[in-house]
Amino acid sequence: MKKILIYGVGPFGSLFAERLSEAGHSVFLLDHGERQQELKTYGVVTENTATGERTVTRLPVVERLEEEDAYDLVIVPIRKNLVGDVLPALAANKKVPTFLFMMNNAAGQQQFVEALGKERVMAGFPLPGGYKKDHVIYMMPVEEKKPTVLPIGEVDGNVISRTYEVADILSSMRGYRAQIRKDIDDWLKTHVALLIPTLAPAVYACNTNLAHFAATRDAHVLLKRALPEAFRAIQNAGVPITPPSLRIVEWIPEPLFVLALGKMAKSATFENVMGHLESVPDEVRHLTDEFFELIRHGHTPTPTLDELAEFTYGTKEAIPFGSKSIPLRWGGVYGVAIGAAVVAGLFMKARKRA
Repeated sequence: MKKILIYGVGPFGSLFAERLSEAGHSVFLLDHGERQQELKTYGVVTENTATGERTVTRLPVVERLEEEDAYDLVIVPIRKNLVGDVLPALAANKKVPTFLFMMNNAAGQQQFVEALGKERVMAGFPLPGGYKKDHVIYMMPVEEKKPTVLPIGEVDGNVISRTYEVADILSSMRGYRAQIRKDIDDWLKTHVALLIPTLAPAVYACNTNLAHFAATRDAHVLLKRALPEAFRAIQNAGVPITPPSLRIVEWIPEPLFVLALGKMAKSATFENVMGHLESVPDEVRHLTDEFFELIRHGHTPTPTLDELAEFTYGTKEAIPFGSKSIPLRWGGVYGVAIGAAVVAGLFMKARKRA
């Protein structure tokens, strides 16, 4: 069993702390201000958003990472816009062999490598989603029958003994399975492109209100048109879409996408997404800045992304509730119908020949 420090005990840090402790590891918590006091008073309190089941886990809380503190692993699952504030404390410690940064990141790992050295940095992403309300962390279900996959990797793409050791630690958590990736940086940048300049501002355009978003077709249309722009922009900036299967969203006809999104927006899963986005507008603005800096050298036109960014930065009025002023593009539906007819015709001819 390992000695592990969770540096930043928000939604992901809380669930990781609970599950790692349950797996038998020696887990310590580090946070600041009000959150530090909450952890001392209430412990780690998580609630399953699907079942309402609430769990309380009491673990030791440390006030700082001292220069001589020794941990086998320090997991840093904090907002990207806050990580710069903690890097000096991490860098001052020379005993910890591995810092695993788990967060949205479109800027790459160079900031962490320069502060700590490549040999001490790993990257990954925490899943699923969650949000904090008062001292309680509300998390989407993480179940043993269908483990949640946590992508992790070395910053240089190599796989070494340390990589497997960290993967084993994460996989020891109930309901989780670590996935070692040689392309973790591309994965993280693609993940930002998929959600931050697209879904997040479409939600903000509806006042981060579930009923408003579910009823407002124009927000869904803008999101659909923003996705291929975002993917094209990062590709032109030299970042391959990772995993490539995400490209399928570009092929979904706009009316079908809008219909499906309208239904999905009424689900408990999307309510969790809303709760998270409502609590992190500062991080979303920071990541939006990173995304546009990432794609700047690709010189890709992004008119829909530019329009949506105004909602992220608060420079544009919200879309009216239920607005349907943007005409849908039906060409994709016709294409799918024609393709299906052609395939059906070929199938019928083949049967006749047989």
